[in-house]
Amino acid sequence: MGGLVISGGRVVDPASGMDAIGDVAVVDGKIAAVGTGLGGAERQIDATGLVVAPGFIDLHAHGQTIPADRMQAFDGVTTSLDLEAGVLPVASWYKRQAEKGRVLNYGAAANWAFARIGAMTGSNSESSLESFGAAMRDRRWIENVATDGEVGGILERLANGLNEGGIGIGILNAYAPGAGVQELTAVCQLAADHAVPTFTHVAYMSRIDPESAAEAYIRLIGYAGATGAHMHICHFNSSSKTDIERCVALIAKAQAQGLPITVEAYPYGTGSTVLAATFFSDPKFEERNGLGYDSVQRVTDGHRFGSREELLAAQAAEPSTLVLWHVLDIENNAHHRDLLDMAVLYPGGAIASDAMPWTLSDGRPYTGDAWPLPDDATSHPRSAGCFTRFIREWVRERRKVSLLEGIRKCALIPAEILSASTPAMRAKGRLQAGADADVVVFDFETLSDRATFSAMNRPAEGVRHLVVSGQPLINDGVLDVAARPGRPVRRPVAGG
Repeated sequence: MGGLVISGGRVVDPASGMDAIGDVAVVDGKIAAVGTGLGGAERQIDATGLVVAPGFIDLHAHGQTIPADRMQAFDGVTTSLDLEAGVLPVASWYKRQAEKGRVLNYGAAANWAFARIGAMTGSNSESSLESFGAAMRDRRWIENVATDGEVGGILERLANGLNEGGIGIGILNAYAPGAGVQELTAVCQLAADHAVPTFTHVAYMSRIDPESAAEAYIRLIGYAGATGAHMHICHFNSSSKTDIERCVALIAKAQAQGLPITVEAYPYGTGSTVLAATFFSDPKFEERNGLGYDSVQRVTDGHRFGSREELLAAQAAEPSTLVLWHVLDIENNAHHRDLLDMAVLYPGGAIASDAMPWTLSDGRPYTGDAWPLPDDATSHPRSAGCFTRFIREWVRERRKVSLLEGIRKCALIPAEILSASTPAMRAKGRLQAGADADVVVFDFETLSDRATFSAMNRPAEGVRHLVVSGQPLINDGVLDVAARPGRPVRRPVAGG
């Protein structure tokens, strides 16, 4: 036979419950068989002593470039999706990705924030980190309730994005907290009518009322109940800040009542975003978050802000600059570690990285072809080590969940969150005949993140082989820099 056989590994497939020594045969980009004695292929990977698992699926990855893909490949990721923000317009984004080639499978939702920017300011620039920062200079779309006419424009742009194959609607509510409940109800109703999820960065993240994280989750629960829309909560950990315990109880009760709500989290206490984010300029920032301005740190040079005045001046001068936001002190605070556990180990929750773009020391985004990445390329460590960190710490070292359950949170649960609305996802996140041949082969004993806040661009270690769409991308720990096996994940295009 032709194709590829991955032989003699510990095959871990959460969909079937398999955790046993076996072989995985791949033919024409699909898994042909899982079993024993499947030798005789044109190409063999000896996986003796290694774990063979479905490639990890990242629901929340903002990089969407070749360098970002490569760093995520060493994190075990085979499918990298930008769903929280999304893109707009959708069709042209998919066209560009196909033209330049991608290393990992890719896809995106339709971007509510850019629909709002277009409808309320007349600026119809394509979505990007730079244009997002620039748009924050005109605060109408951030602070204002939309008129009926503007809501119509927002819904039209989003419907076009869905009809062009967008995987749902990304709702960056925290970046436009002025949006009214009537508008967001209509947006969620649009999602329900198209039978797609919304992916929400909740409106508020404070631990005190009004405009607390609890209030934001109550609104989200209300949208699910009132419209029937599948509401997916992005980065449950960082959205809940230090009020995770209360927020977990709210969401668990809503799910128990049958509401269509899903969650994801990343295994870090530090978040990342653009400096222009409106919540940094809240006059009561310190009181509402229980944090000083020194919790905000510029990525490129490590500078921590010393005052509100300094931060506001930097916002005006460099709105697109990436910053870290140190929220939970998991190194020194046992209670904060417990809070992070609640989010990361939430039953049925996915692991998702919120991986950020890579930036050079002069602040420009890095989209080039150098491997390894340039020495001055920076991001958040989660852009390089989210999934490996989760498996290292929560599965291997602390034994909070089994390996089978850990793989479920990294691969099968993300696929299941999307499978009802995006048929392409039904063939991902599992090792079974007919599934897409997206496979990670790793050394469980050495698998680890290596990126730190002082050395962000270190690839993770322990991924020995990675197969994307049936094509080997990493062989014996070495990246094939010429390979572009990534394929689009996209909903069927209307009329297509």
